[in-house]
Amino acid sequence: MLVRSHCSDEKSLVIGNCVEGMTITTHEELLRRLVLHDERCIQSMLGIHLNRNEAVGLDPKTHALVRLGALVALGASRVSYHWAAEAALDAGATADDIVGTLVAVAPINGLARVVSAIPGVALAIGYDIDQAFETFSGD
Repeated sequence: MLVRSHCSDEKSLVIGNCVEGMTITTHEELLRRLVLHDERCIQSMLGIHLNRNEAVGLDPKTHALVRLGALVALGASRVSYHWAAEAALDAGATADDIVGTLVAVAPINGLARVVSAIPGVALAIGYDIDQAFETFSGD
């Protein structure tokens, strides 16, 4: 719930308990935290626990890879792909596991969705695809 604060700045907002011990004072800050997948803010504001794996019956690595595949299906943002790939790496997935997930979902989600996910995923696994294209000779 967004509640107007009583401070002198008309644009300031107080967001109830977004991050424990911290007050989000502007809608811009809230939007930034949501886009960057601030897990504590998302949990508090939306009641969504992004790092809760035990409820689904999958090991954390598989759970993270399934989430990546779901984000590809949704056509998510580059930041979301990066977040999901980092979560998979943190859960023990390898770069090959992550790329394998993209290949596995391509026939279902479509190649265009997978290709749009690659820049965000590639950065998370340490591959700057934009830089690679700058040095690509076409062979």
